[in-house]
Amino acid sequence: MSKQKQYNVGVIGYGWAATAHIAAINASKQARVTAVYSSRPLDDAELSAKHGSPIKSHTDLSKLLADPSIDVVSITSYPDQHADHFIAAAQHGKHVILEKPMAIEWPEILRMKKAAEKAGIKSCICFECRYSSQFLATKGLIDSGLLGSLHYGEVDYYHGIGPWYGQYRWNTKRELGGSALLTAGCHALDALLLCMGSEVVEVTSYSTQSAHKIFKAYEYPTSSTTILKFANGAIGKTAAIVDCFQPYYFHTHLVGSEGSVLDNKFHSQKLPGTDRHAWSQLSLKLLDSGDVSDHPYSTQFQAFFDALDKGKDVPLTSFANAFTSHRVIAAADKSAAEGRPVKLSEIRTK
Repeated sequence: MSKQKQYNVGVIGYGWAATAHIAAINASKQARVTAVYSSRPLDDAELSAKHGSPIKSHTDLSKLLADPSIDVVSITSYPDQHADHFIAAAQHGKHVILEKPMAIEWPEILRMKKAAEKAGIKSCICFECRYSSQFLATKGLIDSGLLGSLHYGEVDYYHGIGPWYGQYRWNTKRELGGSALLTAGCHALDALLLCMGSEVVEVTSYSTQSAHKIFKAYEYPTSSTTILKFANGAIGKTAAIVDCFQPYYFHTHLVGSEGSVLDNKFHSQKLPGTDRHAWSQLSLKLLDSGDVSDHPYSTQFQAFFDALDKGKDVPLTSFANAFTSHRVIAAADKSAAEGRPVKLSEIRTK
């Protein structure tokens, strides 16, 4: 039996998301975090003790990237740094795990695409909700045919990001948060695209903002709703609401020719004997928290490393999949800013 490949991983940025990434990477069968870059000095002994394995810290990113023992980098820096860090990693031949959003500005994502293609690297973009119990089960139900052909879907993101939430201190800035969709609602829009299974041809988006003083600090609208028209004739909707006072809610409602899904319930005309006036229960764990410690990084990262073993792209959260979702977001934010429908063809791919 051949020895399994082992991957050494360097983490760029050492904050809240990084701690979740490190735990999930170290829990995988074939990868370990061996280096961390931080703009502030870290104590190697404390860092290693905290995460249970030897880790060398760097305050010079070029030294981490120049280390030939590093196979993969995990980028958890601020969103406006993602593009430069991704491109630098690609130029050093490192495979990449990248936190969402990929970047704030669409031209930056195009730069990243060019760099990844030139270097021939693989990347895993953290739309980890695709690997959640909720969406693995929902997608399985769709693929089973029990819902028939989907003609309508809505996936909405409700999560108040105020001073009680660590991300708030920087998230209020336009250059770091971007939009309600980019900063958080991207998870919902990406999940909708996963479920609907057709290309988006046009979007119309509207945005607004809470009058509460807590959310006045935001430099961009913190609530948006986006209507999507798909190539196969289906329509969809995503609300991205980060200025609400309510429990976290990842609303999902999909309607097909043979049945529907509502969060963790479903009904199908293809199941004889079921009561058409009542829902059947799906055994799954709903997405119910924005806390990174509660996200399914372990499942996603294991899939990524398994794909690297085979020289393939990671299922579900490859660069190509995330590029498609961000392109729709770029169209939606353009629509909200300009007050008109935007065709996807207006968002260039090169």
